[in-house]
Amino acid sequence: MSIVVELKDIEKCFGDVSALEGINITIKNGEWVSIMGPSGSGKTTLLNILSLMDTPTNGTYLLEGIDASKLNEAQQLVFRREKIGLVFQQFHLIPYLTALENVMLAQYYHSSTDEEDAKAVLAKVGLSHRLTHRPSELSGGEQQRLCIARALINNPEILLADEPTGNLDEENERVIFELLGKLRDEGKTVIVITHNPELGELGDRIIHLHHGKIEYNKK
Repeated sequence: MSIVVELKDIEKCFGDVSALEGINITIKNGEWVSIMGPSGSGKTTLLNILSLMDTPTNGTYLLEGIDASKLNEAQQLVFRREKIGLVFQQFHLIPYLTALENVMLAQYYHSSTDEEDAKAVLAKVGLSHRLTHRPSELSGGEQQRLCIARALINNPEILLADEPTGNLDEENERVIFELLGKLRDEGKTVIVITHNPELGELGDRIIHLHHGKIEYNKK
């Protein structure tokens, strides 16, 4: 399997505060990596760097062999749109748009809209019967599946999920667990930031952060 993500000696400082220190991570295509750790361990900072929403203070981030630090803002935006799908704990859905329209909006910002493609990806996450429903008419689990559909619509190679089950009950957690596993089995690279040990254990590997450093990196 080819390497899609490589972090070399990553450091991130906010003034005198070190949020990340000496981070070295390699992630292969089609791998599910769970990133875990207590609050304040650096998980969110690492997610922001991985998603190109922030840059490290020191170190190198290679995304498919390309040095992300050498991309300008416009190039980073294009790279993020084409290569990375983002799933947040807070859904960030447009409340006055239907499920189908929320997905098509993500298409619009990438290239052009295709209703049939949007319907197909909603079917993939089990929402064919909810195309015309607005977010307020969907359950929490359905909203999270809609977020995953939105992240997948442009066929990114990497799916980054930040606490994807944080607001869900046990039944809906299970649905998201199975969906993420299916996506990994289909060849997507899945990176999950989570406090949930059950979700974390589903990964091929767990990277545990503590005080901004990797405490362990295990299969």
